[in-house]
Amino acid sequence: MQIYLPIAEVVVNALTLIGLGGVVGVMSGLFGVGGGFLITPLLFFIGIPPAIAVATGANQVVASSFSGVLAHLKRKTVDFRMGWVLLAGGLVGSSVGVIIFNMLERLGQVDLVVQLCYVVFLGLIGTMMFKESLGALRRAKAGPIKPARRNQHVWVHRWPWKVKFRASGLYISIWPPLMVGAAVGVLGAIMGVGGGFIMVPAMIYLLGMPTKVVIGTSLFQITFLSAYTTLMHAVFSNTVDVMLAILLIVGGVIGAQIGANLGAKLRAEQLRILMALLVLAVCGRLALDLFLRPEELYSITPGLIG
Repeated sequence: MQIYLPIAEVVVNALTLIGLGGVVGVMSGLFGVGGGFLITPLLFFIGIPPAIAVATGANQVVASSFSGVLAHLKRKTVDFRMGWVLLAGGLVGSSVGVIIFNMLERLGQVDLVVQLCYVVFLGLIGTMMFKESLGALRRAKAGPIKPARRNQHVWVHRWPWKVKFRASGLYISIWPPLMVGAAVGVLGAIMGVGGGFIMVPAMIYLLGMPTKVVIGTSLFQITFLSAYTTLMHAVFSNTVDVMLAILLIVGGVIGAQIGANLGAKLRAEQLRILMALLVLAVCGRLALDLFLRPEELYSITPGLIG
């Protein structure tokens, strides 16, 4: 069933879009990620312009993150004070990211910059995930070992303007959470991602937050930040395609249920390796598109004179 996307100005198969949303939904159910870092490059592959893919892909991140927050609220694993601080930094970073995005769009370089960002970040993330997963498999075969005691007094505890975060059991400076939120906001605006793949490790290893509250707090911040980023793109660059967003969300809701059922049947180490291989495959495809010589070296489009 072919449909016309008015903002993207392309004709695509509706079932293909639902299927892409479903694939990312399955990934979300299997691995517990929002899927923003996968849905955007997948949209590139079917001909959606990168500017539209970035702005519209954030809608699915909002839906999946909000659903996850509701589950964590029931378990009381959300640090609201930390979430608001991260969100404050994220709103500033997102505003800066949208300004950079619009500037790149005026210069005609947004497609190149977005794809390069994905190649770099997906390559780094996929490599680290694959290395960590192989290490986990080796440790599992070697038998249980006593975990090392983590030192909670890291460098962020020496910064000024300290605030008590009771849910996380932390007493740290307000500046590191603001900086983490701002960095995620910039990336979210430019790449169309929620930023959880950067936020979660930063909250654990930089801020020293306990793992039990990291996911819920991250999703809380990402829900509001992605909604704000989507609104900014819609108002200032008109790059949000509502029809595209609806079809992706429908597929994502269905796929998430399938992924949750599959996840119960596979080992955690196997899931992480599959995820790493998928991320590296997407990275490789984007890299080929960037560096291989295209079949058509140039194209002719009508323009206005004067």
